[in-house]
Amino acid sequence: MTKIPMEKPRITITNVIWSFDPDTLDIKLLLVKRADTPFQEFWALPETWLRVDESAHDATLRLVKEKLGLDLPNIHAEQLATFTEPNRSPGERALSLSYMTFLPTQPVLHPGPGALDAQWFTLKKHKSGLFHFNYQDFSFQTLVADDYITHQDPAKRLAFDHNWILTVATQRIVNKLDYQPTILLILGPAFTLKLARHVFESFGKKEPDNSNFLRNHQQLLRPLGSSSQNKPGRPAKKYQLLLS
Repeated sequence: MTKIPMEKPRITITNVIWSFDPDTLDIKLLLVKRADTPFQEFWALPETWLRVDESAHDATLRLVKEKLGLDLPNIHAEQLATFTEPNRSPGERALSLSYMTFLPTQPVLHPGPGALDAQWFTLKKHKSGLFHFNYQDFSFQTLVADDYITHQDPAKRLAFDHNWILTVATQRIVNKLDYQPTILLILGPAFTLKLARHVFESFGKKEPDNSNFLRNHQQLLRPLGSSSQNKPGRPAKKYQLLLS
C-alpha cells in the first residue's frame, strides 16, 4: 500500500479590503502588484502568514495596521471562507483563511516589501451579473461558479485563486445585504440613507427611495440626527449600522 506523504501546509491570511471614495462615490478594493515569484507582477489581494501566537482574525487586523496604519475594531473584519484547493498555490502547499475588512477611510497607499505597486480598484456591476474591477487600463472580473482558475496572463487574472476568492466575497456581500450589510461599515460611523442605498445599488440591489429603504431595513439602522450642510434645504438625517 502506497503511503501518502504527510504535509504541514503553510497558512496565509488573504484580506479582501473594501473602502469608499466620498468624492466619486465609488466602492474601492485594495490590490497589490507582487514583486516576488510565484505570480510575479500579478495583481493580488493583500496577504500575510498566520503567526503561531495569533488568531486569523487578529492576523487580519494586524495586516491592516502594518500596511495601512489603521487600528480597526474587531467588528470591521469578517471571516469569509477557507480555500484549500491543492493547485491554488504552485510549489509549497498553502491554505488560505480569507477575511473581508471594511475601512471607514481610504488611506493613501504605499507599496511595502514584496510589492511593486498598491492601488484602489473601482467596483462596477456588469449587466451580465458579474462584478468588474478597474484601475486605469487594467480590468478584471469575478468568475462564474465552474470557472475556478482561468488565464495565466497577468493582464486577465489575479494571482493564485484570488479571482475566485473575490467572487465568493462579492456574493457574500450580496447575500447579506438584507440582514447583515457589514459592507456599510465603509461609510464610517454615520451615513445618510442616500449613501446606504448607493452602496446597495452598487452590488445590484436597487432601492426605490429613502422611505422604502428605511422601512425595509429599520431593524439595522439607528437614527443619529441630521448632518450639517452649507446648502439650502432640510439637512439629511444620519444613521448608524446596528450589528449583533
